[in-house]
Amino acid sequence: MNKLSMILLAGGHGTRMQQSIPKQHLLLYGRPLIIHVLEKIEHIKNIDEVIITCPEDYLEKTRGLIEIYGLKKTISCIVGGQTRQESTKKGLECVNNTSVLIHEAARPFVSVKDFERIIDMENQNITYALDIPFTVLKGTEHIEENLNRSELFNVQLPQKFNTELLKAAHRWAEKNDRNTFTEDASLLFEYSNEKIKILKGSDYNIKITTPFDFKIAPTIYQEYFIGD
Repeated sequence: MNKLSMILLAGGHGTRMQQSIPKQHLLLYGRPLIIHVLEKIEHIKNIDEVIITCPEDYLEKTRGLIEIYGLKKTISCIVGGQTRQESTKKGLECVNNTSVLIHEAARPFVSVKDFERIIDMENQNITYALDIPFTVLKGTEHIEENLNRSELFNVQLPQKFNTELLKAAHRWAEKNDRNTFTEDASLLFEYSNEKIKILKGSDYNIKITTPFDFKIAPTIYQEYFIGD
Protein backbone atom coordinates (compact mmCIF):
# COMPACT_ATOMS: atom_id res chain seq x y z
CA MET A 1 0.00 0.00 0.00
CA ASN A 2 1.59 3.26 -1.13
CA LYS A 3 1.72 5.96 1.52
CA LEU A 4 1.04 9.60 0.72
CA SER A 5 1.47 12.92 2.44
CA MET A 6 -1.16 15.63 2.51
CA ILE A 7 -0.75 19.38 2.64
CA LEU A 8 -3.88 21.00 4.06
CA LEU A 9 -3.84 24.69 3.25
CA ALA A 10 -5.32 26.72 6.09
CA GLY A 11 -3.11 29.80 5.98
CA GLY A 12 -5.57 32.43 4.84
CA HIS A 13 -7.31 35.00 7.01
CA GLY A 14 -10.48 34.93 4.90
CA THR A 15 -10.98 38.68 4.58
CA ARG A 16 -13.70 38.17 1.96
CA MET A 17 -15.77 36.33 4.56
CA GLN A 18 -16.12 39.57 6.58
CA GLN A 19 -15.52 37.63 9.81
CA SER A 20 -13.19 38.28 12.73
CA ILE A 21 -11.64 34.80 12.50
CA PRO A 22 -10.18 32.83 9.56
CA LYS A 23 -12.86 30.99 7.60
CA GLN A 24 -11.31 27.59 8.33
CA HIS A 25 -12.24 28.12 11.99
CA LEU A 26 -15.88 29.07 11.34
CA LEU A 27 -18.33 26.57 12.78
CA LEU A 28 -20.51 24.38 10.60
CA TYR A 29 -22.89 22.24 12.65
CA GLY A 30 -20.79 22.87 15.73
CA ARG A 31 -17.41 21.93 14.27
CA PRO A 32 -14.77 24.13 12.57
CA LEU A 33 -14.52 23.74 8.80
CA ILE A 34 -10.97 22.42 9.12
CA ILE A 35 -12.16 19.63 11.42
CA HIS A 36 -14.74 18.50 8.85
CA VAL A 37 -11.81 17.88 6.48
CA LEU A 38 -9.46 16.32 9.04
CA GLU A 39 -12.10 13.89 10.29
CA LYS A 40 -12.43 12.47 6.76
CA ILE A 41 -8.66 12.20 6.35
CA GLU A 42 -8.56 10.30 9.64
CA HIS A 43 -10.22 7.29 7.96
CA ILE A 44 -7.85 7.08 4.95
CA LYS A 45 -5.02 4.65 5.74
CA ASN A 46 -2.88 5.63 2.74
CA ILE A 47 -2.40 9.14 4.14
CA ASP A 48 0.22 8.75 6.83
CA GLU A 49 1.16 12.38 7.44
CA VAL A 50 -0.67 15.70 7.22
CA ILE A 51 1.00 19.12 7.11
CA ILE A 52 -1.31 22.02 7.91
CA THR A 53 -0.23 25.54 6.94
CA CYS A 54 -1.69 28.05 9.40
CA PRO A 55 -1.59 31.76 10.14
CA GLU A 56 1.03 32.26 12.84
CA ASP A 57 -1.51 33.60 15.33
CA TYR A 58 -3.69 30.50 14.86
CA LEU A 59 -0.92 27.91 15.08
CA GLU A 60 -1.59 26.90 18.68
CA LYS A 61 -5.37 27.06 18.23
CA THR A 62 -5.11 24.62 15.32
CA ARG A 63 -2.94 22.28 17.36
CA GLY A 64 -5.47 22.54 20.16
CA LEU A 65 -8.32 21.51 17.85
CA ILE A 66 -6.40 18.40 16.80
CA GLU A 67 -6.15 17.42 20.46
CA ILE A 68 -9.74 18.33 21.34
CA TYR A 69 -11.19 16.23 18.53
CA GLY A 70 -8.89 13.29 19.27
CA LEU A 71 -7.32 13.02 15.83
CA LYS A 72 -4.73 10.24 15.65
CA LYS A 73 -3.02 10.94 12.33
CA THR A 74 0.53 12.28 12.30
CA ILE A 75 -0.31 15.98 11.87
CA SER A 76 2.17 18.85 11.79
CA CYS A 77 1.13 22.50 11.95
CA ILE A 78 3.46 25.03 10.38
CA VAL A 79 3.25 28.75 9.70
CA GLY A 80 1.99 29.36 6.17
CA GLY A 81 3.30 31.89 3.68
CA GLN A 82 2.05 35.26 2.53
CA THR A 83 0.36 33.64 -0.47
CA ARG A 84 -1.23 30.29 -1.20
CA GLN A 85 1.70 29.46 -3.47
CA GLU A 86 4.22 30.20 -0.74
CA SER A 87 2.22 28.15 1.77
CA THR A 88 2.27 25.14 -0.54
CA LYS A 89 6.03 25.49 -1.03
CA LYS A 90 6.58 25.61 2.73
CA GLY A 91 4.37 22.57 3.18
CA LEU A 92 6.31 20.65 0.53
CA GLU A 93 9.51 21.16 2.50
CA CYS A 94 7.99 18.98 5.24
CA VAL A 95 6.73 16.16 3.00
CA ASN A 96 8.36 12.74 3.43
CA ASN A 97 6.54 10.66 0.80
CA THR A 98 6.95 10.43 -2.97
CA SER A 99 3.31 11.46 -3.59
CA VAL A 100 1.48 14.38 -2.03
CA LEU A 101 -2.16 15.42 -1.90
CA ILE A 102 -3.08 19.10 -1.80
CA HIS A 103 -6.37 20.19 -0.26
CA GLU A 104 -7.86 23.32 1.31
CA ALA A 105 -9.48 23.60 4.73
CA ALA A 106 -12.10 25.85 3.13
CA ARG A 107 -13.42 22.86 1.13
CA PRO A 108 -15.17 20.94 3.93
CA PHE A 109 -17.49 19.00 1.61
CA VAL A 110 -14.82 16.80 0.10
CA SER A 111 -15.73 13.16 0.68
CA VAL A 112 -13.68 10.15 1.69
CA LYS A 113 -14.51 8.69 -1.73
CA ASP A 114 -13.08 11.80 -3.42
CA PHE A 115 -9.78 11.18 -1.66
CA GLU A 116 -9.78 7.43 -2.23
CA ARG A 117 -10.52 7.77 -5.94
CA ILE A 118 -7.60 10.09 -6.58
CA ILE A 119 -5.26 8.02 -4.38
CA ASP A 120 -6.12 4.74 -6.14
CA MET A 121 -5.42 6.04 -9.64
CA GLU A 122 -2.02 5.15 -11.10
CA ASN A 123 -1.49 8.63 -12.58
CA GLN A 124 1.09 10.58 -10.61
CA ASN A 125 -0.43 14.01 -11.26
CA ILE A 126 -4.19 14.47 -11.04
CA THR A 127 -6.69 17.26 -10.41
CA TYR A 128 -10.43 17.31 -9.98
CA ALA A 129 -12.33 19.76 -12.16
CA LEU A 130 -15.83 20.72 -13.24
CA ASP A 131 -17.20 21.66 -16.63
CA ILE A 132 -18.05 25.36 -16.98
CA PRO A 133 -21.83 25.59 -17.58
CA PHE A 134 -21.94 29.24 -18.65
CA THR A 135 -20.55 31.44 -21.41
CA VAL A 136 -17.03 32.73 -20.82
CA LEU A 137 -15.61 35.80 -22.56
CA LYS A 138 -12.16 37.36 -22.34
CA GLY A 139 -11.69 41.08 -21.74
CA THR A 140 -11.19 43.86 -19.23
CA GLU A 141 -13.36 46.92 -19.94
CA HIS A 142 -14.53 45.52 -23.27
CA ILE A 143 -14.99 42.06 -24.77
CA GLU A 144 -11.79 41.00 -26.50
CA GLU A 145 -12.31 37.32 -27.29
CA ASN A 146 -14.86 34.52 -27.26
CA LEU A 147 -13.67 31.43 -25.38
CA ASN A 148 -14.87 27.89 -26.10
CA ARG A 149 -16.23 26.66 -22.79
CA SER A 150 -16.02 23.02 -23.96
CA GLU A 151 -12.24 23.41 -23.72
CA LEU A 152 -12.30 25.08 -20.29
CA PHE A 153 -12.82 23.72 -16.79
CA ASN A 154 -13.04 24.92 -13.21
CA VAL A 155 -10.26 23.43 -11.05
CA GLN A 156 -11.25 21.69 -7.82
CA LEU A 157 -9.30 20.06 -5.04
CA PRO A 158 -8.01 17.63 -3.85
CA GLN A 159 -5.09 17.21 -6.22
CA LYS A 160 -2.32 14.60 -6.27
CA PHE A 161 1.24 15.16 -7.45
CA ASN A 162 4.66 13.61 -7.61
CA THR A 163 6.36 15.33 -4.68
CA GLU A 164 9.79 15.94 -6.22
CA LEU A 165 8.33 17.22 -9.47
CA LEU A 166 6.06 19.66 -7.65
CA LYS A 167 8.97 20.82 -5.47
CA ALA A 168 11.00 21.48 -8.62
CA ALA A 169 8.10 23.45 -10.10
CA HIS A 170 7.89 25.64 -7.00
CA ARG A 171 11.64 26.26 -7.03
CA TRP A 172 11.40 27.27 -10.69
CA ALA A 173 8.49 29.61 -9.97
CA GLU A 174 10.36 31.27 -7.10
CA LYS A 175 13.55 31.69 -9.16
CA ASN A 176 11.63 33.26 -12.05
CA ASP A 177 9.35 35.49 -9.94
CA ARG A 178 6.28 33.54 -11.04
CA ASN A 179 4.33 34.09 -7.85
CA THR A 180 0.72 34.46 -8.95
CA PHE A 181 -0.36 30.83 -9.28
CA THR A 182 -3.53 30.13 -7.30
CA GLU A 183 -3.33 26.31 -7.47
CA ASP A 184 -0.71 23.72 -8.30
CA ALA A 185 -1.89 21.98 -11.47
CA SER A 186 -1.41 25.17 -13.48
CA LEU A 187 2.00 25.78 -11.87
CA LEU A 188 3.19 22.25 -12.63
CA PHE A 189 1.91 22.39 -16.21
CA GLU A 190 3.61 25.75 -16.80
CA TYR A 191 6.88 24.37 -15.45
CA SER A 192 7.03 21.00 -17.19
CA ASN A 193 4.13 20.60 -19.62
CA GLU A 194 3.54 17.44 -17.63
CA LYS A 195 0.42 15.41 -18.39
CA ILE A 196 -2.04 16.05 -15.58
CA LYS A 197 -5.10 13.81 -15.45
CA ILE A 198 -8.46 15.55 -15.07
CA LEU A 199 -11.16 13.84 -13.01
CA LYS A 200 -14.74 15.10 -12.96
CA GLY A 201 -15.40 16.79 -9.64
CA SER A 202 -18.53 17.29 -7.56
CA ASP A 203 -20.92 20.23 -7.57
CA TYR A 204 -21.11 20.19 -3.77
CA ASN A 205 -17.32 20.35 -3.23
CA ILE A 206 -17.31 24.14 -3.12
CA LYS A 207 -14.67 26.37 -1.62
CA ILE A 208 -16.15 28.56 1.09
CA THR A 209 -14.84 32.00 0.21
CA THR A 210 -17.68 34.51 0.61
CA PRO A 211 -20.53 35.06 3.10
CA PHE A 212 -22.90 33.62 0.48
CA ASP A 213 -20.89 30.39 0.33
CA PHE A 214 -21.11 30.07 4.09
CA LYS A 215 -24.85 30.76 4.01
CA ILE A 216 -25.52 27.83 1.67
CA ALA A 217 -23.06 25.51 3.45
CA PRO A 218 -25.65 24.10 5.92
CA THR A 219 -27.91 23.15 3.01
CA ILE A 220 -25.10 21.26 1.28
CA TYR A 221 -24.19 19.56 4.54
CA GLN A 222 -27.75 18.48 5.23
CA GLU A 223 -28.25 17.19 1.69
CA TYR A 224 -25.05 15.21 1.25
CA PHE A 225 -23.40 14.48 4.57
CA ILE A 226 -25.87 14.05 7.43
CA GLY A 227 -26.32 10.34 7.90
CA ASP A 228 -23.24 9.34 5.87
